[in-house]
Amino acid sequence: CLIHFYKRKMRVLALLFLAPLFLGACLAQKRVLVLLENVAVKETHSLYFSMLQRNGFTLTYKVADDPSITLKKYGEHIYDNIIVFAPTVEEFGGSLSAEAMMDFVDNGGNLLVTAGSVTGDVLREIASESGFEVDEDGTYVIDHHNFDTKDGGYHTRVISDAQNMVKSDLIVGTGKLPLLYEGTGLLTDPSNPLVMDILTGSSTAYTHNPSLPIKEYPHTVGKATVMIAGLQARNNARIVFSGSLEFFSDEFFQAEVDTGNGKLVPSGNFELAEALSLWCFKERGVLRVDGIQHSRVGEGSAPEFYTIREMVQFYIDVKEKVNGEWVPFKPTDMQLEFVRIDPFVRSTMHVAKSELIGTTFKIPDVYGVYQFKVNYQRLGLTRISTSTQVSVRPLRHNQYERFIVSAYPYYASAFSMMFGVFVFAFVFLYHSDETKKKTE
Repeated sequence: CLIHFYKRKMRVLALLFLAPLFLGACLAQKRVLVLLENVAVKETHSLYFSMLQRNGFTLTYKVADDPSITLKKYGEHIYDNIIVFAPTVEEFGGSLSAEAMMDFVDNGGNLLVTAGSVTGDVLREIASESGFEVDEDGTYVIDHHNFDTKDGGYHTRVISDAQNMVKSDLIVGTGKLPLLYEGTGLLTDPSNPLVMDILTGSSTAYTHNPSLPIKEYPHTVGKATVMIAGLQARNNARIVFSGSLEFFSDEFFQAEVDTGNGKLVPSGNFELAEALSLWCFKERGVLRVDGIQHSRVGEGSAPEFYTIREMVQFYIDVKEKVNGEWVPFKPTDMQLEFVRIDPFVRSTMHVAKSELIGTTFKIPDVYGVYQFKVNYQRLGLTRISTSTQVSVRPLRHNQYERFIVSAYPYYASAFSMMFGVFVFAFVFLYHSDETKKKTE
């Protein structure tokens, strides 16, 4: 009994010791630094911050020019995500700068930044480094055909239809309500494969200073007028850049929009802001690889090497983060490449086991060093890139086929030659001509 008592005591102590580690691991990806224009922003955007807290994020509020701001402690980043709700800030406080922000992204951190009709230089530098360009100070997105009834007369409080959002439910959710927007426009490079236009204006929108006459062609016009842009870096870090701070405000969250037929409907700002934040902070659209298996067909373990023309099976275990849990990801368009400089085999994988997807193929008749490669890139999902190197050897001398059909003529010629030599030798040895007797 005493032994059982000590065993139970040791289990309890182990649980008490591991519980803080487990809790720390759970909260490790949800530390958010919120940089504010001023303390009042915390009140005017309280619904947005409450939504983040309900989703399990730990928020740390600081004014953007606070001299105590720091991102690292003992060489490690102390935040996983950063929100910048300070459009007019010219310089960050403490050790924070545009270079420090981009270093934070290079190390896997995520950014959500809002600009405005007046945007500070430090935010413009961050936008430029991320592949966006913010319009000049004093400019707004203007739409004379789609504006709110509470607009001040310049038509800068525009209404954007849900059809102007990027076609990805992982990024923008499934909301179909109209969106309210008041702020400046962004310009993105369409040739940049990492940048995406999350929300654009309608075909009648443009950006300009509403108090000045139009003498030059506007910076952005029509669908090229980007209101919210996003970027997923090659290391899967994410950036969301909005040209409007008011888009995330309590006023716009609770506003009602006149759709044009006299009927008021709630704005879709809250739904879009929540979907954007969860995607940006990697709570949605996140994939991970838990394991890779490859072997000869019929075997269970990876061999030391493969031989040409063998049948090979390949399986990969991919998980997707859904509502905070990792569940099996079962796509229908993920492909495997068997590469030796160039792909020799490209095969679409399918669900093969309970949690695995895989395929079976025949190794080509070319020996060398190959790689099993999986490169999966889809809008809204983190990228998967795996590479497993294997060697492929030629057949051994005792593995070649015997008496193949195409060699029958050569076999016949060899045996006919042997038979001919035998006949010749027999005739030469045992045949003699009759000799005539000599006569005197």
